Amino acid sequence: MSKPTDRIFVALDMTNVEEARGLAQKLKGSVGGAKLGLEFFTANGAGGVRAVVKAGLPLFLDLKFHDIPNTVAGAVRAAVNLRPKIMTIHAGGGPAMMRAAAEAATEAARERNVPRPLIVGVTVLTSLDDDDLTAVGQTGSSAEQVVRLAQLAKTCGLDGVVCSPKEASSVRAACGPDFKLVVPGIRPSLSLSGDQKRTSGPADAVNAGADFLVIGRPITRAPDPAAAARAMAAAFASA
Repeated sequence: MSKPTDRIFVALDMTNVEEARGLAQKLKGSVGGAKLGLEFFTANGAGGVRAVVKAGLPLFLDLKFHDIPNTVAGAVRAAVNLRPKIMTIHAGGGPAMMRAAAEAATEAARERNVPRPLIVGVTVLTSLDDDDLTAVGQTGSSAEQVVRLAQLAKTCGLDGVVCSPKEASSVRAACGPDFKLVVPGIRPSLSLSGDQKRTSGPADAVNAGADFLVIGRPITRAPDPAAAARAMAAAFASA
């Protein structure tokens, strides 16, 4: 990454293609890429993704695939056509599914002669805390579950994981310096956490080991989104 802003992927959590493309154009040069997820993809499909990518920002395709291994492998192969820099699957899908996804990404990128996307596993969603995990029958803390899934993801050939800033340092210690950590739940001081429970500021997340920060509303709802992104990058660059 050549400059601090390259660490930031802006979450375009909306359904309007023109709004998303307009924000992507405004943010080009001030962030490292655009994250498009389920909300946008369900409304607009691959065509909508291509329209936003034309603005020139690298793509983080956040569809969190979670299904049987063959289905996830097929979905990854199809998604490689969109040339994402990063793609997500659920680490909770198990070893066979994660291995199938990693292998499919390699094969599809080679066949299409395009860069292979980073395949990262979602560990525990930032909207969940220990009580939520207990409610669905998960024993142990969220921190323990995140590290356990991260280590499993690494052994299965994934390039990294998505984890909250609260677990980043533990995952970095467990998985080493080359394992990519994609960290959502980033909130500048005095911002509301919304539906995310395990959050921190950008400087704390980078200091804990984050490679990429996913930031949505603090940028997209700012009066000047590009200036907001640059300010956050400056905050962790000087930390």
